[in-house]
Amino acid sequence: MNFARASGLLSRRSLIGVSSVALVGSTYLWFKPQKADLLRAKDHVDLPSRENILSRLKKASVKSAEFDLLIIGGGATGAGCALDAALRGLNVALVERDDFSSGTSSKSTKLIHGGVRYLEKAFLELDYEQLKLVTEALHERKAFLEIAPHLTYELPIMIPIFTWWKAPYIFAGVKAYDFFAGSKGLSSAYYLTKNQTLEINPNLKKDGLWGSIVYYDGGQNDSRMNVALVQTAIQNGAAAANHVEVVNLLKDDGKVSGAIVRDTITGEEWSMKAKGVINATGPFTDSIRSMDEGTESKDIVVGSSGVHIILPEYYSPPKMGLLEPSTSDGRVVFILPWQGHVLAGTTDAPSEITYSPTPSEEDIQWILNEVQNQFSKDSGLKIRRSDVLAAWSGIRPLVKDPNAKKTEGIVRNHIIIESASGLITIAGGKWTTYRAMAEETIDHAISKLKLQPSRSCVSAVTPLIGANWFSQNQNIQLIQNFKLEADIAEHLANNYGDRAPTIAADILPTAPGRLAPHHPFTDAEVRYVCRHEYALTAADVIARRMRLAFLDVNAAINSLPQVIFVMTEELGWDRKTREREYNTTLKFLETMGLNVQAVTKGDWGKARLNYFRSLFNDDEVEKLKGGFSKVSKVGKKELAVLVGSVVVKVPANLESVLEKAGLADKKDFEFVDVLEVAASLRKGKLN
Repeated sequence: MNFARASGLLSRRSLIGVSSVALVGSTYLWFKPQKADLLRAKDHVDLPSRENILSRLKKASVKSAEFDLLIIGGGATGAGCALDAALRGLNVALVERDDFSSGTSSKSTKLIHGGVRYLEKAFLELDYEQLKLVTEALHERKAFLEIAPHLTYELPIMIPIFTWWKAPYIFAGVKAYDFFAGSKGLSSAYYLTKNQTLEINPNLKKDGLWGSIVYYDGGQNDSRMNVALVQTAIQNGAAAANHVEVVNLLKDDGKVSGAIVRDTITGEEWSMKAKGVINATGPFTDSIRSMDEGTESKDIVVGSSGVHIILPEYYSPPKMGLLEPSTSDGRVVFILPWQGHVLAGTTDAPSEITYSPTPSEEDIQWILNEVQNQFSKDSGLKIRRSDVLAAWSGIRPLVKDPNAKKTEGIVRNHIIIESASGLITIAGGKWTTYRAMAEETIDHAISKLKLQPSRSCVSAVTPLIGANWFSQNQNIQLIQNFKLEADIAEHLANNYGDRAPTIAADILPTAPGRLAPHHPFTDAEVRYVCRHEYALTAADVIARRMRLAFLDVNAAINSLPQVIFVMTEELGWDRKTREREYNTTLKFLETMGLNVQAVTKGDWGKARLNYFRSLFNDDEVEKLKGGFSKVSKVGKKELAVLVGSVVVKVPANLESVLEKAGLADKKDFEFVDVLEVAASLRKGKLN
């Protein structure tokens, strides 16, 4: 970062946000940020709409308007490439067939780490390449934490010691972990006695416990990090669109020159020209390579399934993770605090490449058993299958090693290859090293395509959207200035950073509009992500912008009607779209551990009825039901009378309300229609 930019950031942050303290002479003065200051402090140049981005993509159908680079894939690697290229001044486009981070990038262990077990393997197997991977990841970990402080954090992780001689062995290992991080290290590892260990985690097994070693890695909210990468790329000139798939590659004289793409929302297809195309599609790398090379293409990626489960918060200390390096079959298990819950995993087994991986019951039970094994028998903690609030499987895209018999033996490194037609493929790697992978990929593209960047790589020092004005005390500022409940304020601060005040300003303190009890998500957040974060489907919202589907799948299905109706107001969905969104999202939630026996599968009508009933008290519902039962046919005139029994002011003409609800052509209204119209009018009155 040059001095002028650093000085600018410092001067802004010294007034509001990161530091609200100024030094005058030798006296510190405290400036309390006011609501207006917080709303101005977003560094918030509105990003272009999706329609404007699509317009740019369509203009590239002719060579004179071609992009320097077209990146296929909107996961961590693709988003990192788009950001790196845009920051260098290149004209870059990105397309993603589903949503940003809809695949593996949203289904990680949520760690930013070098890999303690990989360091051990590097020493035991004298594997220099493995050591290089760990060292690179440790260095990248620090940059990760610095460019997105609102989405990342240092996380202490405890390793219990049950054999005395393992204490010096493991302590030496984590100290080596710190050593190889060098100047990019986090807090130093340390030893805890048995009593100190049990004071922090009183439910641990006591028999044979000698103490524990605590080391530090980073934690993150992976899908929100991914979205922030895309937003920051767009802010710096990239044209990135989700729900746009590549149908085929374009070639001129045998060289890749762009792609034919389709908007999966509208079905529209068009051609896009680009000087170079980068394949960053993770597990689906080989499908794009097959488009390029046909039957001659050889697979370079092997899938490995990583299953995780979410448990209630009482199964882990709130600010301390746990690593069990010696499970029943030799794999490791992490038990980590995450988003007010406990994340446990992961498995590591060969997997077929599929768009909708689903965790097996066998894997879920294995994780439950390993977590149970960490607890003392006299703790009284018995993990039940019903404690699993959500479960998912992510497919890690590993570089195939033909000599490896187990996926644990495959190095999580990356490769960059270029086909005869010039298609550049970046494959393998891990979340922590996304930035270094992107830098290396863009360096390669610039060299091979003779592109003309206006500057060198600055992605390691460029704050992501939400970071510039972020303060570690921002949750307190939100409580003081917007009267938010504490959990909502903390959630917004730690997921939206300096953009949280925009959402907070739309939340009524007396009626925050929670989507689900005991969760901090609100309808104001739904509106924000539709307007500013390119959320186009209900799954985009509840899974990747908010993490409700990852935290509590039953709460997600219960909140789905409310999410759909808020999105209807924002995106203008008709009745068929609402029903399709409900059914499509229900299928997605099945892959997140939803027990389909517990819900009426595909019954959008029942979900709609239950949602609108919940907006009225029992007396109002009975009044509407009584009036409805007395009328043989409810036309528009009768509808107005019924609605007037629970809404103070009913407009003389209901046409605009009916049109918005998709009921304008109806002549005989059902009871749920009466509820929806009454709810719409009441909501309009409150607003």
